[in-house]
Amino acid sequence: MTVRPPDTPSAQGGAAAPASASPSLAPSSAAPPGVPVMQVIFGLMLAILLGALEQSIVAVVLPEIAMQLNGFEVMAWVISAYLVASTVVTPIYGKLSDLLGRRSVLTFAIALFLLASLACAMAQTMPQLILARILQGLGGGGLISVSQATIADVVPLRERGRYQGYVSGVWAVASMAGPVIGGYLAHYLSWRWIFWINLPLSLLALVVVRRALRHLPAGGRRHRIDYLGALLFGGGLSGLLVFLTRLGQGQAATAPASLALLLAGVLGLALFLWQERRATDPMIPLGMMGVPTVAICCVTLFLCFFQLIAMSVLLPLRFQVVGGAHADTAALRLVPLTLAIPFGAFISGRLMSWSGRYKPLQLVGALVAPVAILALAFVDPRTTWLCALVMSALGLAIGLQLPSALVATQNAVPPSQVGVATALTAFSRMLGGAVGVAVLTTILIALLRHSGVGVAELKGGEDVLMSMFHRAMSGAGDGDAAAVRQAAEQAFRTLFLLSAAASLLSPFLVARLPEAALRGSAGSSAAVAE
Repeated sequence: MTVRPPDTPSAQGGAAAPASASPSLAPSSAAPPGVPVMQVIFGLMLAILLGALEQSIVAVVLPEIAMQLNGFEVMAWVISAYLVASTVVTPIYGKLSDLLGRRSVLTFAIALFLLASLACAMAQTMPQLILARILQGLGGGGLISVSQATIADVVPLRERGRYQGYVSGVWAVASMAGPVIGGYLAHYLSWRWIFWINLPLSLLALVVVRRALRHLPAGGRRHRIDYLGALLFGGGLSGLLVFLTRLGQGQAATAPASLALLLAGVLGLALFLWQERRATDPMIPLGMMGVPTVAICCVTLFLCFFQLIAMSVLLPLRFQVVGGAHADTAALRLVPLTLAIPFGAFISGRLMSWSGRYKPLQLVGALVAPVAILALAFVDPRTTWLCALVMSALGLAIGLQLPSALVATQNAVPPSQVGVATALTAFSRMLGGAVGVAVLTTILIALLRHSGVGVAELKGGEDVLMSMFHRAMSGAGDGDAAAVRQAAEQAFRTLFLLSAAASLLSPFLVARLPEAALRGSAGSSAAVAE
């Protein structure tokens, strides 16, 4: 299969529209004729698989890593370090790929990820592992965002939803298979193999990407990279994310270290906004967030992953503490949620290709999600089939929104800014996941401290959760275990109600979303009638 020639923008003569222009006026982007699309997609899906797998494969073996490296007090940072680093650099990769070309930037990201994986596998102390995970996150942040931007280079907008559905499928499979693969590797070989396995996968992705993308433009326009803006953005956002991560681990918001991180983060981002307004070629064009479609889609994606990542963490804990399930059973009970997401994304992509519209799909997903989360608050976690049904509805709702929001964003900007726009959507998703876990875990810890189950004297948030877990699962002291389960269920119910209330923002925003026909569809020169 080869790419079709670029679609001719009707009544616009092919001129690139400014970022604030109507979505229907921006020209379509497509690769030069002769690019092997399926070969490109295969290489990009390998890169996306690497990034998605690394976010889920580590969690299950953390206790064993902490035991061998003698670092229980900092083991949570093995995950947080990767998450913070990858979130911070995602928009920067998008801008650089617009300036320097997708092939060179994606090659750098894969190579850095490969070398960092080698450092992770060879780490002898916990600080060494955390530092290597930071480097791995700096590479991983570019795998997904640049890959999705590259899909925009080789697939016309009308067909793009279908391919984004494939991407969502890879993501869901990696999220579901990651803990299983990690558990088996750690059990039969060593925890180090969860990093060694990245080496052949990274080398294969590197070879395929280099070969498949050689026909794409290498970034021909003159540019001045806004290094100061990138530094201020990375530093400021890192301060805020580390502050939120500390809250999620039970640290006090008024602690001197927490306040210093918060102040540094706010100051860094304030200086970043000042720098971007004066920069000739800003790292993140602030005017892009003034485009209603871009702004609304980024917020809805933030809320989607706020719910998704938090539910992926909290639901297994609820199944174990309240429902009495074992760890392996609790993980398997998440399968309906993880499988429903790519199925919803596949439906969304097909419907977009057929209708050329994205708003109805986003609206349906935004309306169903809060209802499903509300239902989870009142469904008994021991009722397997009813929980599976509600989780499937939530997964479908999220899946409908993922490709439709991404394609709508790419449709709203000129091709020269597709990379940074795509990176903004990836950044919104990752930021939503980081904030969701931190905020909801902090609320859960606070609810448990005030529940009267005897954990108020424990200082660390992880100590609170571990104490609740062990007391609920303990065979001894049935009366105490029952009291812990009851207090935990009330805390989870309150948490889900708050989460459902937060997700109610999405339908109100999507209702105000302007819709234009996707480029390459019939009537693409005119806005779609509401």
